[in-house]
Amino acid sequence: MGTPPNPPPQAAAGDPVAAIYRRALPQVYGYLLPRCGSAAVAEDLAAETFMAAVAATRQGRAPEVTVAWLVGVARHKLVDHWRRAGRERRGLALAGQAGEVVDDPWADWLDADAAHAALSRLPAQQRAALVLRYLDGLPVAEVAALLGRSLHATETLLARSRAALRRVYREGEGHGA
Repeated sequence: MGTPPNPPPQAAAGDPVAAIYRRALPQVYGYLLPRCGSAAVAEDLAAETFMAAVAATRQGRAPEVTVAWLVGVARHKLVDHWRRAGRERRGLALAGQAGEVVDDPWADWLDADAAHAALSRLPAQQRAALVLRYLDGLPVAEVAALLGRSLHATETLLARSRAALRRVYREGEGHGA
């Protein structure tokens, strides 16, 4: 992993998280990497772990900041990651199922297989936003919280994702962009 990055910018001097950061980072990252199987995901989850720890200490909700406590926070971040990934997989599976029982007026216009194929060609962030919002039925604020984005950034992401899905769907149907 090389030299650890600097402590999170939100960690002020004298912050207990900043004090333990360099010693704890390799252990937190080492806990996450084999469990998530991706260096990029492990790095993101480690960053989320330290950001959550800083927030908890500032709000007075943190016990003594130790490596063991930080690994516990990382465990929660990993579980959240798995839940998000599971919701995305379930949402994509639902998008691929044809609704035989439901009398859906869109069925005549929309080819479910083509829509699923178009959705699968979108970048993961766009796909996740669309699945959480429209298949899971979550409000935009909750989608924003799950994706770690601001409400405005999530609304923008959803608008761009809908446009990208329409474009990819039309290209797949031979209608052009």
